Amino acid sequence: MSELPAPPPTTRARTIARLALAGAMIFAGFSHLFWAREEFQAQVPKWVPMDADGVVMASGGVEITLGVGLALLRRDRVLVGRLLAAFFVLIFPGNIAQFANHADGFGLNSDTSRFVRLLFQPALIAWALWSTAVPRGATKSDTPRTHV
Repeated sequence: MSELPAPPPTTRARTIARLALAGAMIFAGFSHLFWAREEFQAQVPKWVPMDADGVVMASGGVEITLGVGLALLRRDRVLVGRLLAAFFVLIFPGNIAQFANHADGFGLNSDTSRFVRLLFQPALIAWALWSTAVPRGATKSDTPRTHV
């Protein structure tokens, strides 16, 4: 029986950032499914040809899945990070719609606060990519097997 390959190299800071993002995604996913569904429905653009509640429920499921993947799929973390970054790009129109339609939600009750929220999306994309990437110049021997 062959041994599984070691996960790609990482650093302690990237591991902490990845696990923090995993927790945030799992929390956000459950909030989509339970206590914040109506507020998330306000972010679904009118042009989306699906029921807003269905979109919110599906989005919550994807967020939980990606969060669990970030936390547990160490060997595939680069792929999961890229999938999460793509997900953040795909949901960005919802943030734009909230701004363009002046829709209140999550304490974003002014155009200024909704605009500032738009600026966070690139930061989330960068967080997903950085926390899951292999550091430049790293080799497999750079990563202790104890990193999660």
